[in-house]
Amino acid sequence: MLLLVLSAVRIDILSLFPTIAQTALAESILGKAQQRGLLDLRHHNLRDWATNKHSTTDDTPYGGGQGMVMKCEPIFAAVEELRTPAARVVLMSPGGRVFTQRVAEEYARQREHLILLCGHYEGVDQRVIDHLVDEELSIGDYVLTNGAIAATVVVDAVVRLIPGVLGDENSAVDDSHSTGLLEHPQYTRPVEFRGWRVPDMLLSGNHALIAKWRRTQALEKTRRVRPDLLQKPVVEQ
Repeated sequence: MLLLVLSAVRIDILSLFPTIAQTALAESILGKAQQRGLLDLRHHNLRDWATNKHSTTDDTPYGGGQGMVMKCEPIFAAVEELRTPAARVVLMSPGGRVFTQRVAEEYARQREHLILLCGHYEGVDQRVIDHLVDEELSIGDYVLTNGAIAATVVVDAVVRLIPGVLGDENSAVDDSHSTGLLEHPQYTRPVEFRGWRVPDMLLSGNHALIAKWRRTQALEKTRRVRPDLLQKPVVEQ
């Protein structure tokens, strides 16, 4: 019997506040993935690459304006030290490509070394975007106080798709957005609670009819809550 040994997926998170992601990603399934050697997750403080005694990583913007801009020097030094030949450098930014389930699947499938650069303040010097990162990535059309929060979301969504991370390899197949639809309703024991019963179809034991019922329910929910998703191709199961 031939055993397939999967190497750990390496992800480096560069942030001014590394404990934000470190604390969240040490728990539950992501924590177990690290313990089992499926995920090599490293957290770094950008101040460690600052060049003066005050560990300065930001400065006022040229041309005036509010807030502070993250400096080039520490970011370039950090990324150039951590980068491997297989690395993809991603800047978490509200101005980037929108992160979706498809992007998560892309990252998980390619199994590249990810370096997630977390912005802060008013953002980063444009030269970082022009000459260092491979792409900008946004988790939605809103602004967060720190890119480490967004990086945490990306890591969680990507890592759970890596073979071996979830206990059941089929667990992610029917997730909302995996098929292009929102997920169907789920029920568990008891059969009746406060007068509300589990749908009889789910108790029938007829798996073909149950699959058809779930598909119908997923379509109905998507049509009601996210009709925009129905304008995109739906993945058949």
